[in-house]
Amino acid sequence: MNLYEKIMILNPGLDTKAVEETVEKVKEKITKQGGEILKSENWGTRKLAYVLNKHDKGIYILLLFKSPPSTILELERFCKVTDTIIKFMVVRLQKKKQIEAVMASLTKAASEAAIKEASPVEEEKIPQNTESQEENISEEEDK
Repeated sequence: MNLYEKIMILNPGLDTKAVEETVEKVKEKITKQGGEILKSENWGTRKLAYVLNKHDKGIYILLLFKSPPSTILELERFCKVTDTIIKFMVVRLQKKKQIEAVMASLTKAASEAAIKEASPVEEEKIPQNTESQEENISEEEDK
């Protein structure tokens, strides 16, 4: 199985439910073909470099996945016929350095998430020196 990165630009007029449905359909296509989703990110709405299908903005979605090469043809066919997807690109990560960098970022993100869940957030302590502060204020007022 190869490692792939897919960027999709979705119609900016979609609500969050429609965006999630479109992403889930794409993920389902990948997993049905024997692939595995490693990472999914919604980058939000961004301005496009040029107008695409009368849109100057788009919702960017990143998918990182492993799959056999045969999956890509089916995935591209699906994206071409889906109206909510304005533009898409699938890139195979083939250089060893690219793959290592992606895997390192995945493990780093997973470890940071585990640390956040494990360590409780400490509350800020408010100094209890209110008496000395009140004395300083009253001394300044007397002057």
